[in-house]
Amino acid sequence: MFSLNYKVTVSMCDADGRLKLFSALQMMQDCSELWKTSEPEYDRFFTENGMAQLLASRQVEVVRVPQYKENLTVTTSVFDVSPMFGFRNTFIYDAEGQPCYKSWSMGAFVKLDSGKLNKISDELVANFHREPKLDMDYRDRRIILPKINAEYLTLYKVVRNDIDYNRHMNNANYVRLALELLPDGFEPRNMRVEFKKPAKLADELILDVFNADDAIFVVERLGDQVSTIIEFMKG
Repeated sequence: MFSLNYKVTVSMCDADGRLKLFSALQMMQDCSELWKTSEPEYDRFFTENGMAQLLASRQVEVVRVPQYKENLTVTTSVFDVSPMFGFRNTFIYDAEGQPCYKSWSMGAFVKLDSGKLNKISDELVANFHREPKLDMDYRDRRIILPKINAEYLTLYKVVRNDIDYNRHMNNANYVRLALELLPDGFEPRNMRVEFKKPAKLADELILDVFNADDAIFVVERLGDQVSTIIEFMKG
């Protein structure tokens, strides 16, 4: 298990002084990425073979939204590994050790030059340090869209500030765009994201919104190809 400590600062908060979901996702990503320092064999293998683990899906349960100045701890741990995928929990806890956010995610092992799936060695799979799977409401990583028409769509051109060191749009930014399309007063308590095709600098994303009875779905497309599907649920 790897952990990072945070304090909720002004730049992380919304207009009511509460931690933004976008900021919480950034914290989770940072902790998951720095986890590599605790697994030098993993880090060395991926560097030597020109590989990376790219996020394929994430589910987040919002237990409680922290407030400005709260002290938080983010932890991440791997609970399963296969030759092409890794599965982890990333939780955010308050100062009393109670979870504020519960998350599980699946990462795909890919070659950086092609972006295609690539197996890791059996030895590395066997040597991964695994932790017990943490308690949360695990839902399917695949998101099935409701059979309804999109209510509206909007366009967004990817800018330099959206890009991370993998040279595509950072995963949290897809959610940031989608959150802007939620109606006032809609506060997600559960979120799922399925990442399919990364957007790059100057790409134009088409965002479709589907408003179902129990959830709002945002589909982000690159032309006819789906880039990301996001589901927001109130409960």
